[in-house]
Amino acid sequence: MAFSTADRGSRSTRGEHSRVLLARAREGDPEARNTLISWYQPFVLRVAGAVCRRYLAPGRDDEFSVGLAAFNEAIDGYDESRGVSFLAFAETVIRRRVIDHYRKDRAGKREIPLSALAPEGTAVTDRAGTGEAIQAHRAEAETWERREEVMFYRELLREYGLSLAELARVCPRHEDARRRSLAAARILAEDPALAAFVRTRRALPLRALTARSGLSRKTLERQRKYILGLALVLMEELPYLKSYLTRE
Repeated sequence: MAFSTADRGSRSTRGEHSRVLLARAREGDPEARNTLISWYQPFVLRVAGAVCRRYLAPGRDDEFSVGLAAFNEAIDGYDESRGVSFLAFAETVIRRRVIDHYRKDRAGKREIPLSALAPEGTAVTDRAGTGEAIQAHRAEAETWERREEVMFYRELLREYGLSLAELARVCPRHEDARRRSLAAARILAEDPALAAFVRTRRALPLRALTARSGLSRKTLERQRKYILGLALVLMEELPYLKSYLTRE
């Protein structure tokens, strides 16, 4: 779909206005906060609806209210230095809160009648059926959470000029090289000053990392993208990706 010059200008102006509103809202301006939330109600509906896999209607579905509260939470929790756009961060918060709400709902915060889980005409004498239903939902929620992490990570990589496909392409072939890259990434993630350098410069602190890792500058430059991708996983709240990376 093509946009006219006027359309692009309008979108750019609104984007800039949104950034101003976000700054004011974070400083305590309630009018700016309410305006921002009002503007992005369609965004909240889309994200929360995607988690629920159905259309949500304001005033009818609890998930929409949960999504709005999560968007409001995202305004206060957003940290620009992490290198992720506000909407990408807000989407992550909304997804997590709706999933949490959905899990609690199905796990017993609202009592689920056993008869609803058993075939018609079957006498229900225990809670085995409920346990199976809860277990199935937990597995589904975990799938959503893993997918959410990947989506967040993909957006994070984009902010650094990287992509999942590119990381797969530059991944070292030899296990020893991969281990050395992971060790270098851990140094970055565990040192607040080096992590801050990565977030603000979108680059590796080559001089410091050369001294700390024992790797040559040439090696670090050659594996720069891969090390940066690993460091971002370790630096962010990405438990599933992190467990995959760090498992023996």
